[in-house]
Amino acid sequence: MTGIDIDTLANLLREAARAEILPRFRRLGEGDIRAKTEATDLVTEADEAAERMIRDEVARIAPDSLFVGEESVAADPALLERLAGTQKAVIVDPVDGTYNFASGIGAFGVMAAVVDKGETVAGIIYDPLGDDWLIAEKGSGAFLKRPDGSSVRLAVADPVPLADMVGMASTGFLPKEKKPGILANLAKVRYASSYRCAAVEYRAFVGGFAHYLMYNKLMPWDHLPGTLIAAEAGAYVARLDGSAYLPSHTDGGLLVTPDCESWEALRREVFTL
Repeated sequence: MTGIDIDTLANLLREAARAEILPRFRRLGEGDIRAKTEATDLVTEADEAAERMIRDEVARIAPDSLFVGEESVAADPALLERLAGTQKAVIVDPVDGTYNFASGIGAFGVMAAVVDKGETVAGIIYDPLGDDWLIAEKGSGAFLKRPDGSSVRLAVADPVPLADMVGMASTGFLPKEKKPGILANLAKVRYASSYRCAAVEYRAFVGGFAHYLMYNKLMPWDHLPGTLIAAEAGAYVARLDGSAYLPSHTDGGLLVTPDCESWEALRREVFTL
């Protein structure tokens, strides 16, 4: 379906992590970490080196695909605009959770998605420290796969009442006027946390350890892989206005839950924008 061998792409993420990311973990030198848009928006030598390696190999295995990497877009913002009109694209986040990585915290990942005719058709989240992948192709289910070839089919948690829900909410990019109310509303659920890393949060969700994920800022490299994996694991995924989340969307918020009823309850009682 993807036109790109998903296992080849998955192994490429692993190779980039082993060559460029893990050797730099907790070993970044002076000048290896820089701020981009603000003090908490960081880029490291690992991000840039890993993306270069992945980009060059994608150009070899999928020369007809647009490559959209987080650091490539930072250098050329117009690249993001091309995603909406392209036939086929590979979207990559070389180090998701850069703030954690730069801080020496082991909560980061490498992510990729394949978009075909405006639709996400494959998603991969690789965990460099655990050395395994979350992988989904549209219509084929979602799986945890290991280098030895073993795999486990993923499934989201069973729905629970609002007061028992455990999940992750990224509140840093909420509208200033709405943020106090939503933070207060989060008292209605059992737990609300944030790992500052979508790769880790989607893993918890599709493993059945969370009942919701909420994000307000939508960059394709952060959410295209995870939303497809979540949907293939049985999740209900929609923007906060109820519309479908598409690769071209960068705003409108996102809410991921085990079913539609949980989505409706959270949208009504907690995430009232």
